[in-house]
Amino acid sequence: MSAYFHNPVATCFGSGSLNQLSTLTERQNVALVTFPEARALGLIDRVQALLGERLVYIVEDVQPNPDVAQLRSTYERFWAEAEDCQTVIALGGGSAIDTAKALIVGTDSGQFDELLGLLALGQPFTPARSKALIAIPTTAGTGSEVTPWATLWDSAAQKKYSLHLECTWPKLAIVDPELMLTVPPAVTVSTGLDALSHALEAIWNVNANPLSDTFAVSAIEDILDCLPKLQRDLSNRDLRARMALAALKAGMAFSNTKTALAHAISYEMTLRHGLPHGIACSFSLPLVLGLAWGRDSARDCTLQRVFGPDLEQARARLREFLQSLGVKTDFADYGVDADEAQAMIAHALQGARGKNFIGARAV
Repeated sequence: MSAYFHNPVATCFGSGSLNQLSTLTERQNVALVTFPEARALGLIDRVQALLGERLVYIVEDVQPNPDVAQLRSTYERFWAEAEDCQTVIALGGGSAIDTAKALIVGTDSGQFDELLGLLALGQPFTPARSKALIAIPTTAGTGSEVTPWATLWDSAAQKKYSLHLECTWPKLAIVDPELMLTVPPAVTVSTGLDALSHALEAIWNVNANPLSDTFAVSAIEDILDCLPKLQRDLSNRDLRARMALAALKAGMAFSNTKTALAHAISYEMTLRHGLPHGIACSFSLPLVLGLAWGRDSARDCTLQRVFGPDLEQARARLREFLQSLGVKTDFADYGVDADEAQAMIAHALQGARGKNFIGARAV
């Protein structure tokens, strides 16, 4: 069977690689999209020093889970004030990169609601204009630096939008583990578990192939070994580098498969119960592993490369791993009773991500 793998993102990995930002970017006006703490951490000054007068616009109020209520004014101000910026740098976690992906997709009117209307149709479209994106993650987990997807939230309407266009692939990813040394314990764990979910979801996926499996298996093995150690030793540069590389490999894996059932469940858990994304998409992994096992012999072989041949032992290992990191693994632990959990799973299976799951029809 032939396998097709495509990822157009030029990637620079390694400690200190942020220092190459100036030489890796064309000499164009640049806008920076980042998170509120970036200035206090000295990150904005570092980017300013590297780019000089080319840095002409800054968005530094990105919030977790970018919501349309805030994005609307940010988007319209951006296109009114930074139209002459050819490149946008996203510096931060998944929320900063997702926000930047939304900002670079321009509408004829410059109005955000025009973009929302296009996204609501759920069909591919060609934007009226767009900008180039450089993604620089400051957490090890999102994978968004090597994927085209962005999730936008509408908490008031209890819905989400998925953005995915040719122009939302970053042109360049700079993955510098040194930027992750100040990430606090809870965020380190949550983002690391997001990466674990990306890798597992790439395996129990109808779009999986031997190339995506190679990235996914390697990422899972590294995360299972490394994340507990990193939780206990946050300033360890070697562990930060291992987790950064594992998250990058997980991103490469699901850049070709998309995510599946665990992520489909996570969206409802975030909207209804406020769970951080990394926890929302990982607490159900032992459950989903059980639903995936036995559905496809090739997928079983790949899962067994990581977990061995016994399903119950595999689920126990994954459950114990999560619990060792302080993550509870039952719906009831998050205030979700059995009826709501079953309804949530059934709803998740009907969505695009749920349909990527190898057990969707059987479940």
